[in-house]
Amino acid sequence: MSARIYQRPKNAMQSGKARTSDWLLEFEPAEARRPDPLMGWAGSGDTHSQVTLAFNSQEDAQAYADRYGIEVRVIPTPPRKLKLQSYADNFR
Repeated sequence: MSARIYQRPKNAMQSGKARTSDWLLEFEPAEARRPDPLMGWAGSGDTHSQVTLAFNSQEDAQAYADRYGIEVRVIPTPPRKLKLQSYADNFR
């Protein structure tokens, strides 16, 4: 069983940064999704892909994975780039 640990990205549709400090542990899919013959929806028998755990820090998420023997891959957070400009720059 493998998982990935990453920091939640900022919502692109809003300017706020709520819940971006959380670190998430998501399990990797164990089997491929396949279409359901009756409805045509994609699904699988893997229930671990439905679980997402939130932690306050990367160390807490790593400690949880170590405690339960979960192989993890940590995805580093990309640096945030601020585009500072004044309102007058819109009219130049």
